[in-house]
Amino acid sequence: MALTAADRAALIERYARGPALLKAALKKVPAEAMQWRPAPGKWSAHEVIVHCADSETNAYARIRYLLAEEQPVIQGYDQDRWAKALDYHTLPVDAALATVEAVRANTVPVLQRMSERDWQRVGTHSESGSYLAEDWLKIYAEHLEKHTRQLERNLAAWKAR
Repeated sequence: MALTAADRAALIERYARGPALLKAALKKVPAEAMQWRPAPGKWSAHEVIVHCADSETNAYARIRYLLAEEQPVIQGYDQDRWAKALDYHTLPVDAALATVEAVRANTVPVLQRMSERDWQRVGTHSESGSYLAEDWLKIYAEHLEKHTRQLERNLAAWKAR
């Protein structure tokens, strides 16, 4: 079911607030907890932030492909493979966080000026099939909120260890 203009405006606001939420949660994580993993196969706070930068740069391209190309193929990727192959713990957290902030700041104005027709533009996601601009908004409005909660859970688990 298509979103209303009010629904989209609320999701855009959540999308815009995401970096501040992530940054606030990250400030609570002490340096000694940054690379601690709560369990085997789970990401550390450091890895979460670098993942967010990679995810946001993918999201940045995805919405632009949806708006500028006809029936684009939206490429998926294996997040865990990226974390391992790129050795996220060796990448700078500050640069990753700055990337998240810059990408979102650059994308919010694009979202705010999209027309009803733009929101219904569709591509094909390589892993999940049909992919509307509205689907993109639903996913990415929540994405940093989910990772903010992940940082909070990691911190609580680190303190309780």
